[in-house]
Amino acid sequence: MLRSIAIASVHHGLRHGCALAVDTDTLKPPLSVPGASFVTLRRDGRLRGCVGTLAADHPLAVDVSINAYNAAFRDPRFAPLTTPESSDFSVSISVLGAPQPLQCCDEDDLLRQLRPGIDGLTITEGHRRGTFLPSVWDNLASPREFVRELKHKAGLARDYWSASIVVERYTTETW
Repeated sequence: MLRSIAIASVHHGLRHGCALAVDTDTLKPPLSVPGASFVTLRRDGRLRGCVGTLAADHPLAVDVSINAYNAAFRDPRFAPLTTPESSDFSVSISVLGAPQPLQCCDEDDLLRQLRPGIDGLTITEGHRRGTFLPSVWDNLASPREFVRELKHKAGLARDYWSASIVVERYTTETW
């Protein structure tokens, strides 16, 4: 159902310039209860857009619809999806579990706590924040490389560490 909603939202966006409105009154949990998701679009096996939310602020079906639209048309790394592209893209949806804070005294402590291939990770330092879904482990298999690239994504130096850095991990269920 989530995949159908995501695809319909992309096609709706091409025609109407906005995400598909989802009637949650007709849906049952977990689609009708708050959930956080990321929607990833690919063309020819290459990333075409990926947008998501870390907080469960909307019903899950609504969150997926919004994120699918945003992945297709508002990911700043890509031009908006065009009509010719709309017949040839794949969708993957990751539903995030609740974030769990990690207490880490330094980067080595964090590396010992990580579960490669399982953990998604969010790092926050002041106004800077970055997250990697667990699927990123497919490309960054070394825990040290995973953490350092995540810090870089957050706008921090790869070797940066401070006592005020906030680290949370989460898992995902992906379709």
